[in-house]
This record gives sequence, structure tokens and C-alpha cells, in this order.
Amino acid sequence: MEAIISWAKINPSLAVLSGVFFFLLFVFIRDITQKKHTIQRNFPIVGHLRYFLEMIGPELRQYWVAHDKEERPFDRTERSWIYATSKGQNNNFGFGSTEVQYEPGYPIIKHKAFPFPEEKAFIYNNDATCIPSLKIIGPNRRYPYRPYSIINISAMSFGSLGKNAVRALNIGARDAGAFHNTGEGGLSPYHQEGADVVWQIGTGYFGARGKDGKFSLDILKEKVSTHPSVKMIEVKLSQGAKPGKGGILPAIKVNAEIAAIRHVEMGKDCISPNAHSEFSSVPELINFIEKIAETTGLPVGIKSAVGEIDFWEELANEMKKTGKGPDFITIDGGEGGTGAAPLTYADHVSLPFKIGFQRVYTLFQSHKLSEQIVWIGAGKLGFPDRAVVAIAMGCDLIYVAREAMLSIGCIQAQKCHNDHCPAGVATQNWWLQRGVDPILKGKRATKYLQGFRKELLSLAHSCGYEHPSQFTGKDIEISLGMNRYQPLEDLLGYKRDPVHFTHLQDYTVFPKRQV
Repeated sequence: MEAIISWAKINPSLAVLSGVFFFLLFVFIRDITQKKHTIQRNFPIVGHLRYFLEMIGPELRQYWVAHDKEERPFDRTERSWIYATSKGQNNNFGFGSTEVQYEPGYPIIKHKAFPFPEEKAFIYNNDATCIPSLKIIGPNRRYPYRPYSIINISAMSFGSLGKNAVRALNIGARDAGAFHNTGEGGLSPYHQEGADVVWQIGTGYFGARGKDGKFSLDILKEKVSTHPSVKMIEVKLSQGAKPGKGGILPAIKVNAEIAAIRHVEMGKDCISPNAHSEFSSVPELINFIEKIAETTGLPVGIKSAVGEIDFWEELANEMKKTGKGPDFITIDGGEGGTGAAPLTYADHVSLPFKIGFQRVYTLFQSHKLSEQIVWIGAGKLGFPDRAVVAIAMGCDLIYVAREAMLSIGCIQAQKCHNDHCPAGVATQNWWLQRGVDPILKGKRATKYLQGFRKELLSLAHSCGYEHPSQFTGKDIEISLGMNRYQPLEDLLGYKRDPVHFTHLQDYTVFPKRQV
């Protein structure tokens, strides 16, 4: 042994080369004798390069190969706009549009010859980007709610996202005046940095379930009564990326803290049931909603992707007959995101947002119910032009999820499902999470929300409106191909409900619930 050490000291280069040789020899023997990987067996040593390149393929395409408009779900120009906006940098683009404006489905927003003067624009609470909701949610509940912002952070649970990411989003929402949806993982300590909160209740009833795993109204009541930041309850029927299937939190993400919050076993896959155990029919769903609303005093709504239409027809009929039901309805499109989903569900189950929303909204309009409901749109709507289209279709509020993740550092690595998120956003890995500074990233989330609203307001002013909710389908034309455009209103087959525009100086802030 001493002789080998002495020889290595005399010939360090030869020692290194010898070490490399013996290592490669070991790999060579291992490759040609193993039977699991054909490429490595047939091409020992160099076969490993194939798997390495496959592993870093998304990064290679993202930075070196793909065209600015090629990547999905968000292309490079979209991500660049979010990054620049969240950092307070120049988010303008030069040299004109790179879009194919005659491509079928391409929207054009029609400006007015005489825009609404920006110097006359309403400014509330010294925030020039303020866009309060024109509708009150749950006006007949004990604690109705009128959001300060029509742009808000959608459902992303603690579990799917790490604690630092959740804290950053809550801080961002707080400072921008937006509300923050908890996602189906339940109310965690990291949702309590000061933002208004929407507590989402999914099929697992996480955070509101007893030791038997069943929903507990008493636990929900207790937590809501001690957390005045909770302004609404959202009952999740399904989400766009995996409708008809429960949430999926891989075992690697289920640490002790998440297990305690969700009341599940640590280190085991946390799979939500694909159906609710508290109701299985429309009348039972309405009774569940009313029970929660009566107990908590809060507005209660539902979130769902759209598939078959019979459910919505029955819901509208039952609401018309009883005068009861959800205070708000969130429609999620099939293009929505998720932490983990089977490929077929993500690609082929549930209708895209525009189609799904149009069918449901039209149905509720025919029953003269659409005006009394607050409509929330979700599914890649985190850009001003897409928000305008959704609002013109009838949305009162807009949810953003992955776009908000991008604002706090997500790089679209698409590794949310395996706990290897390199940006530290969608992971429970302590080392990766440390890269996310909640205070700094919270400021970026704030700037993104404010920048989004600023541009949305600018578009409204350009079209002659003081508030974006005044957009109608007549203000947008959709390309049908070369030299053929048609108003969105004609394509939809309906007009959105008229906006009962109360001047924004009359903005009402309801008294906070006392603990």
C-alpha cells in the first residue's frame, strides 16, 4: 500500500490515468454483462452519453435549439415577458410582431379612435394598477367578499410547491392586493403571510379531515374562525390537467410537515380519490355548499373542468329551482397545468378553456343565472391579451398559476413530478428550495401581478373603457384564415352580461372578520 502511495506521489498524472482506466474498465464490464439497458449492452461506455443527452434534452432545446415561438406550454417570448415584468425591467419588444396574424384563432383587440384618457383613470389606495372586481361574491352570505384585484393566484398546493415558493406567492399576492388559492393541499403556515386566501377543498379534504380521513365540518369551522385571511371556500370538482382523477403527490414529496398538514402517512404517495365522498349528485353538492357557507359565513364556489354538459344543465336547473348553490364558478381549461398527471389526461381529457367556458356560460345565461354568479377563468390566461378575451367572454376574475411560478424563478424544466425542480419552486428538496428567497421572489410576484394589471388597464383604456370588465365580444375579432376575421361575439353565439358599472370611487371594503 505504501509502495502504491509512493508511486502515486512520484507519478500523479499516471496515477490519475490509471484510475480513469480502471474505472472505465469496470463500466465496460458492467455494461456488457447487464441486460437491463440494450444501448449500454451494445455500446458500452459511450451508451451512457445517450441517456445523459436525453436527460438534459429539455434544457438543450430550451436554450439552444428551439425557436422563440416553438416551446410549450410557454414559449420563450412569453417567458421573457414574465421575467422582465417580474423584475421591473423593460418588457417591451422591438422590430414589430413575430406572430402570424392570419393564423386561424388569432385574436385582434380593436382599439377606439378616442381612447379613455389615462389621466382620468381611477386610482385606488395610491395603486395605479388597481383593478377591483365589479361584482361582489356572495352578497347574501354573512361575510361577502369583493376582491381588490381581478387578477389572482390560482390553486397550487404546499406539497406540489415548496414552502419558500408558497411563501413568495403569498407575499406577492399580499403586496399586490390579490388573493391566493391554497390548492387542494389545505391551508398551510406558508399561506399566511398576509394575503387574502381562498381555501380549496378537494376530494382528499386535506386540512379539513378527521382521523378517519373523512371531511370534518368542525375542523373547517375552527380553522376558518381562527384565520380571518380566509375569504372564500372553493370546492374542487376537477381541474383541467387531470379531470376525473384525484391529485397526485409522489411519495418523495410527502415529508413530515406535509403529512401533518394533510393528515396522511409520510413517505407514501398521496393520491386523492377521484370522487368526493360527501356528495355524488347535484342536490347533494348544493347541500354541501350551503352547509359550509352557513357554518363559516363565507362565499363558497366550485372549480371544475368541462366535459359532459348534463351536469351543468342539472346544476343550473337545481339552482333556479332552489335559489341555492355556488356563489362563484371557476372554469378550468384542458390546457391548465398540474404538478403531476398521466399524459393522456393532460393532453386529451376535458375541453379547452374557451370551448368549455362558452358552453357553461351560455347555459347559465339561458336560465338567467349568469349575472348572479361570479365567473373565474383559468388555463394559460396569465397574459393581458388572453385575459381580455376571457373577460369579453364573461369572466369577472382571472386565475394565474404557472405564470406566477415563472415570476418567482420557474424555468419550465417540467420536472415538477419528480421533485427535481432545478429552480427550487416545485420541490420539497431542502437544497433546491434554498435557492428561492421568499422575500425577493415575493417582490417579483408582486411586480408581475402589478405589471399584468397595468398592461390590462392600458388595453382597456385603448379600447375606450375605464375598467377591463367593460370589454365585450365586439371588441375582439378572431382570424378564420387569410383575410377572414369575425367578431368574437358572433363566434360565441352570445353577448356577455352587461356590466352594471358602479363608479370605482364607490369601491366597498367589507369589514374584516374578527378572530
